[in-house]
Amino acid sequence: MSDALAPSGEDMETLPDGNVWERHRAFMEANLRRNYSVNLTHGVFGMTGFRLIYAPTIIPAYLYLLTGSAAAVGLGTALLQLGGTISPILSGAQVESRKRILPYAITVGSMMRVMILILAIAAWTLEGTALLAVTLGSFLLLGFFSGAQRVAFQMLMAKVIPIARRGRLQGIRNMVGGLIAAGLAWVAGHYFIEQQWLGNGYATTFLLAFALTSVGLVVLQFGLREPDAPSLRPALPLRDRFRQFGELLTHRDFRAFLWAHGFAAIARVGLPFWTLYVGERQGLDGALIGSLSLAFLAADTLSNLAWGSLGDRFGFRSVYLGALVCSLAGMGLLVFGEGWLLYAAFAALGFGFSGWMMAAVTLVLEFGEHEDIPMRLALTTTVEGGVSSVGPVVAGLAIAALGYAPLLVAAFGALFASLVLMIWRVREPRQIGSSGSAP
Repeated sequence: MSDALAPSGEDMETLPDGNVWERHRAFMEANLRRNYSVNLTHGVFGMTGFRLIYAPTIIPAYLYLLTGSAAAVGLGTALLQLGGTISPILSGAQVESRKRILPYAITVGSMMRVMILILAIAAWTLEGTALLAVTLGSFLLLGFFSGAQRVAFQMLMAKVIPIARRGRLQGIRNMVGGLIAAGLAWVAGHYFIEQQWLGNGYATTFLLAFALTSVGLVVLQFGLREPDAPSLRPALPLRDRFRQFGELLTHRDFRAFLWAHGFAAIARVGLPFWTLYVGERQGLDGALIGSLSLAFLAADTLSNLAWGSLGDRFGFRSVYLGALVCSLAGMGLLVFGEGWLLYAAFAALGFGFSGWMMAAVTLVLEFGEHEDIPMRLALTTTVEGGVSSVGPVVAGLAIAALGYAPLLVAAFGALFASLVLMIWRVREPRQIGSSGSAP
């Protein structure tokens, strides 16, 4: 069926009576080509812009420039994560009782982009304490809206893209967006930052990120065809929603996955500091920032299509396992490597990070019932955000007092613990069904 003849969400109400899930699947298939293209376009522009912000190179270097303190880098990173600790639960409660999610997703997505614009304006117009205060406040709010957006956008994908197509979609999206982001990160380091384009290279980079992510959001708003939700949770007070987390944790594999994901999040705390770690050994400047960004983002990008295909074919548990192995390899190269091996370390960390992010947001969709997806996403994001909000502050203070050795040991230990849990306690959900009660 062509896109022009595909039924809208309202049209689905007029289809012959039948099972609501059959009607939902019919809508999904009828609009798949259009929604696939829209999700891909939105993802490419969003991935390109947000990778410039969230890559573990540019923001840490910016904070270090403003303060000269590793502890301040940890505080800024913690605020980014702290903002996203509670908002996923609030967002999940909003999403799970709505027939349509898109208007809400556009609202929180727009606020994310406003925070990036504020970062750019502040970098151009403020200085000293005022600049640092606005920057840290923007990080807190950016994290808040990022956590809310993550739940809303993943639920949107679950509504319009069949499970067997999500891996390839995310792989292509991340690969194309990441390739562009890798090139732009190199340009940002070598030209925008090194040559102070428009008077402030970091502000120019933030403005570019704002523009790219905004294009993607406009495409999503006017291009996506969203069906009504096939099933909804009744609207309940947030207090009651918190109580339902206990019900979600009765799924034993999901419970074990949360522990594994929490340990992996501990290891991820180190990402913003590894640029400083290498910079301490080689000298931190714009060229190094650009080169490390290119190594990380290029590897992140090129691995995505492979991760996506692997997940579609064998399940995303295998992707999560592969990502942990790559991260362990990257940590080893970071500690024991010299010269070009340090760039190889960032490449391996990029491989691991991309697989980890893809598996984290996709695997969780498959544990349990469809109507529980928003709160499963919220709980997973909250666990990740809780660890990631406390960890950077502790890491920054530890580096200031004791150097990098404690953080390196903690990262190695957490990655290994996560790998053990995923191997021995988490089964592939496609093989056990939704109940998690298989022996």
